[in-house]
Amino acid sequence: MRPDPTLLRELVDASPGFGRRAVPAPPSEELIGAAEARVGPLPPSYRWWLSAYGHGRAGRAEIASIGPADAHESLTAPWRLDGDRLCFAAEPDGGDAYHFALGRTGEAGPGEYPVVVRDGMDGEEYPFAESFAGFLAVRAALLRGLREGPNPSVARLWRSTPGVLLDNGVHLYGPHSLPERNETFEVARYAPGWTLVGDDSGGDGLLMRHHGRDRASVHRLGLGAISGDVTGAGERVTDDLAGWLRAGAPLG
Repeated sequence: MRPDPTLLRELVDASPGFGRRAVPAPPSEELIGAAEARVGPLPPSYRWWLSAYGHGRAGRAEIASIGPADAHESLTAPWRLDGDRLCFAAEPDGGDAYHFALGRTGEAGPGEYPVVVRDGMDGEEYPFAESFAGFLAVRAALLRGLREGPNPSVARLWRSTPGVLLDNGVHLYGPHSLPERNETFEVARYAPGWTLVGDDSGGDGLLMRHHGRDRASVHRLGLGAISGDVTGAGERVTDDLAGWLRAGAPLG
């Protein structure tokens, strides 16, 4: 899904494992245009990062900035572009490196490139995220000990965007807000095996299993009525989280 800039800023500002600093002025369109002339069009969520922070890191991964063309930390440094791979973040001392897969379109929408990671030990390449925003979300989740997400459906969402907030009030949490919301409503105590993954902004929560065979169903239940009998007390709203969100998350 298309990254949400508001939730993206919340994620970055709430992630203690990130290093960042606001820039007095974003890189000019002239500088960005010069960079794009060398490496190709930049993804919208990476452009957002450049405008909001300009410099920083996600965990140990140092994120490239827009600067002098041959500076090591600049996105346009000669070593960063390798065929259809553009390295936008790298860990120091030969650690893992993160690349945009240029020319491909992922699940995050037009202009966003999927992200692959090259293992610093053996050089093998693996899929990591569907966008730069997803890269930040997955890194934040890993730093918080959430793996890539509480179940495959939420992990797929986070690979594109750190949560979703729709016009009808449906809010799917990102890795920066999910732990706090589950602690607030004591979900582990009252509904073991379940995770509160979002809410409808009207008093109902959205719960999914993080154990068992059915980890795809989303159930709607009052936040004041969370119990172990989620399937019996709640309403099953979808078995396809991504498709439901794309359709505007109708609640009936």
